[in-house]
Amino acid sequence: MSETTDAPVGDRDEEAPAWRVLLVDDHPLFREGLAAAVDLDEGFTVVAQAATGEEALTEAARTTPDLVVMDLGLPGQSGIETTRQIRERLPGTQVLVMTMSEDDDNLLAAIRAGARGYLLKGAVREEILHALHTVGRGGAVFSPRMAERLGALFAAFGSAPAKEAFPTLTAREREILDLLAAGLSYRQIAQRLFVADKTVRNHVGSIFTKLQVHDRATAIVRARDAGLGSG
Repeated sequence: MSETTDAPVGDRDEEAPAWRVLLVDDHPLFREGLAAAVDLDEGFTVVAQAATGEEALTEAARTTPDLVVMDLGLPGQSGIETTRQIRERLPGTQVLVMTMSEDDDNLLAAIRAGARGYLLKGAVREEILHALHTVGRGGAVFSPRMAERLGALFAAFGSAPAKEAFPTLTAREREILDLLAAGLSYRQIAQRLFVADKTVRNHVGSIFTKLQVHDRATAIVRARDAGLGSG
């Protein structure tokens, strides 16, 4: 059974209208099976399906769903970026991620994008419906394995030494961030690490994505707050 947080106790009001659900997954058979399972619960009605992020945005604008079940591994625009845009455009729409990925980076990125839940594919029907009810009421829900990972990541943020403050970064990315925070330029970092300038810039781009920042100055502030750059 999934682990939940902040979910109000009690059954959904039987007289309340069914929650409108948008399903986003690029595998038609999985999507149709999920639609059939969700539609069996009178608390939900599937109003649209989409196979890509772009289609999901179009269908979300057309149907204004209450809930979106989002795969991450979509062709074209990622499920994480699609989640972020849906949450920005439709703040009242809640997103439940349902994916094969157990990757820590994807878990954190999905939460930062605004997802209220993270289930692994293979979850049984009862678990999926429970998750949808929980997210629909404003709670958060994670599959047991992902809840364990999330707890470990939060513990790392709170108790790890400074150089482990960003657990989703690779060792090389953390090293480059440390040098950035120390005031070195991209060229100086490249010379220090005996790599090409382009290699440093590629790593910095990845760092920006993982830290959810858009410029060097903000990344340096985050790094220094965590104790990096002090030598």
